[in-house]
Amino acid sequence: MRALRVVGLDEDGESVICEDPENGERFTVPADERLRAAARGDLTRLGQVQIEMEAQMRPREIQARIRSGASVAQIAEASGIPEHRVERYAYPVLLERAQIAEMSQRAHPVREDGPDVQTLGEVVAHTFGMRGHDYAEANWGSWRGEDGKWVVQLTWQAGRSENRAHWVFHPGAHGGTVAALDDHAADLLDPSPNRPLRTVRPVTELAREALQLDQQAQPVPERVEEPVVAQRPEAPTLDLDAGLPPAEPVAEPTAEEGAEGASAEAAEDDAQRKAEPRRGRKSHPIVPSWEDVLLGVRSHR
Repeated sequence: MRALRVVGLDEDGESVICEDPENGERFTVPADERLRAAARGDLTRLGQVQIEMEAQMRPREIQARIRSGASVAQIAEASGIPEHRVERYAYPVLLERAQIAEMSQRAHPVREDGPDVQTLGEVVAHTFGMRGHDYAEANWGSWRGEDGKWVVQLTWQAGRSENRAHWVFHPGAHGGTVAALDDHAADLLDPSPNRPLRTVRPVTELAREALQLDQQAQPVPERVEEPVVAQRPEAPTLDLDAGLPPAEPVAEPTAEEGAEGASAEAAEDDAQRKAEPRRGRKSHPIVPSWEDVLLGVRSHR
């Protein structure tokens, strides 16, 4: 044991600085009630302080907190007791928690028709294989809840997210039974591929576009509209008789006047035939025949 000498009080006023006279190494000692009692030589007060500090966290309370799920570091930080002293009382409880987590894997999940034939470890390993997860990297743990029942937890990594599933474990014959406490635990107990799985990664931009295309591809009921018959405008009627003076009645000719008119028309037709030239023949120049040329005569045709 090395002897130290007191250098002084630290700047915060809560610790005393000591120094090793041989090598100059410095140390700090908390300036608490125990140091004050030891400096005064008050052994009675020093013992009382030691009892009061240990009374803040008794071994039974340390074990109760460990059994309910607290860690050694959490208890050491809350109580101010060094971790190696907490571990002395926490070790048996930590061993008990590990044994319960191992026993729960051999328990049978409770379903609607009763306990399953397979164990919890077999069902979870099968589901992990179907989903492409590594079952060897999953961690099992347990603790006792406020109601006195053991809670089993499974932790695994999927992508960048850390997932947790919880069951309540009832020890009993043939390994006992487990029941799911949350959605992750219920999903692991149902390895059916038709069951919609919970998404692990956020929806990407391509997935959003695919969803929009699927929604657009759905047939939309067309609205049947009745054909509209266009009404044709009525054509205005043309009244030919409008604006004309009324026609005068024509007197019918008598029989004598009809005979005279017929004879006059016949005479006019004869005169027109005589006045018109004949259209049957056309005037062509007369060509003498070969005999007329030899004999030197002209034929009168």
